Amino acid sequence: MDHYLVEEIEKALGWDGPQHLGQRFARGSMAMPALCTRLLTPTRLLDVIMRRSLSSPQFRCFRGGDEMHPDAYLANAVTRRGQSLSMARMDRLGQFIESGCTIVLDTLDTFDPAMEITCQALQWWSRELVQVNTYLTTNDAAGFNLHWDDHDVIIVQLGGEKSWEVRGTSRTAPMYRDAERNDEPPADVVWSGTMKAGDVMHIPRGYWHQATRVDSGDGYSLHATFGFVKRTGVDWFSWVADRSRQQERFRIDLDRWGTAAEQAVDAEYLLAAASALAADYPPETYFAARERERPSRRHVSTSGVFGPLTDVVCVTDFPPRFEEYGDTVDVTAVSKVITFAARAEPALRLLLSGNPANIEHVSLVTGVDAEALAKTLVDEGLCTELTEELAVGFVGLVDTSSSPGLRTYLGTF
Repeated sequence: MDHYLVEEIEKALGWDGPQHLGQRFARGSMAMPALCTRLLTPTRLLDVIMRRSLSSPQFRCFRGGDEMHPDAYLANAVTRRGQSLSMARMDRLGQFIESGCTIVLDTLDTFDPAMEITCQALQWWSRELVQVNTYLTTNDAAGFNLHWDDHDVIIVQLGGEKSWEVRGTSRTAPMYRDAERNDEPPADVVWSGTMKAGDVMHIPRGYWHQATRVDSGDGYSLHATFGFVKRTGVDWFSWVADRSRQQERFRIDLDRWGTAAEQAVDAEYLLAAASALAADYPPETYFAARERERPSRRHVSTSGVFGPLTDVVCVTDFPPRFEEYGDTVDVTAVSKVITFAARAEPALRLLLSGNPANIEHVSLVTGVDAEALAKTLVDEGLCTELTEELAVGFVGLVDTSSSPGLRTYLGTF
């Protein structure tokens, strides 16, 4: 999947791939700062907030560094049928914005097609699940106090300016659910300075950091934080433990009342069986299973009721896997293995590239009738029809030179 932000992040941070995630602090600037306004603007964020039913903690507001009670900016709107919806009080938010506040909206990728597609692109790149949280700070409002995150983050400054301080770790690889507390920040400062529109910063898990606009005067800051929750040995071990349910020996009750010798024999057998189980399911098997079994993203399905299928796009969280077997090729994704004739592979790779694919164009450039292939991929949940709303999320963020269907689909947008 080709996405300009992924390319710009790598260039800005001096990376040559996702293997650098979580290794060390890095920062830089994008060569294409115009991407910032394409991804999000303050008014677009506020428009999303206005048109959605939101609640805390997904949607939060801070003043003077303290979190406000939701009643200060949320109200229940009751429909004529008595349904109650939690909606933002935009008049109150306007007052807070004028006087200085920080507005936080988590998981914007669930509402906004541009952010949804950007997160998908980052997932295909990193092979990790990605969520984006957005932060709008106005005038000289404070941000969060010094804290650390239990996941790696890449921060993109989308507009305005904000002052940051980043420190190192005080515990190696801290976790949300951990064996020890991690509440004493180190004294060493890794970096402090101002992030401006187009700047990118990578903060690994456990690095302490804080951001603020205190003493910055008039103005604002808008940044997006893309969170990458990488898998750990704990995740792998938990997954292996779940596989133990397949073996009768692990389902049998532990021997509580046997003699010491009988219990020792039982324990020795279990330890040997656990070691063999771990060997049967190494981490690489866990990674492959996680990607293979991940369901597809939410997507619109119309079954052709509103017109014929003309353009499609892949909606898997991770790249589908291709395996060739002579005259056939298997495509694996969303817990399914679909077998096609080997000659269909060039068309399949275009349809499953992650970029919008026009069926007629795919047929033309590959010499393969892509219509039936596209229908199968849509029916099986690997692809979805490219609606106008979804197509807008690609504009200005992907190269459309190989997707003529996208350009004609959007017309003069």
